[in-house]
Amino acid sequence: QVQLVESGGGLAQSGDSLRLSCAASGDDFSRYAMGWFRQAPGKEREFVAVIWWNNGAMTFGDSVKGRFSIFRDKAKNTAALQMTSLKPEDTAVYSCVAAKDLTIMNMRNPASYAHWGQGTQVTVSS
Repeated sequence: QVQLVESGGGLAQSGDSLRLSCAASGDDFSRYAMGWFRQAPGKEREFVAVIWWNNGAMTFGDSVKGRFSIFRDKAKNTAALQMTSLKPEDTAVYSCVAAKDLTIMNMRNPASYAHWGQGTQVTVSS
């Protein structure tokens, strides 16, 4: 059974940086992609970033492009989301996700991801 355990997040001020981590277990992740979605109160879930485990290819949502980076450590089965130049509009619950055989056609659809972490709050004050 795949499990995703998140860490990091918390409070930050505008312009600060934060790092989220996601530890995965329970399967061979060579065919997986891992990433993050976020959801702010009263808003729809938003695609943030994804990285493919086998080749390291990555994609970002438009609202975070150029500010966020995503990494994976294949030996430790962990992924990390480095968030810089944070803005108040980045405030949301961030959820780590994983999907097997994900394609670029469906990467922005939350339903494409079978595995979700518990979610972690990120709050950015102005």
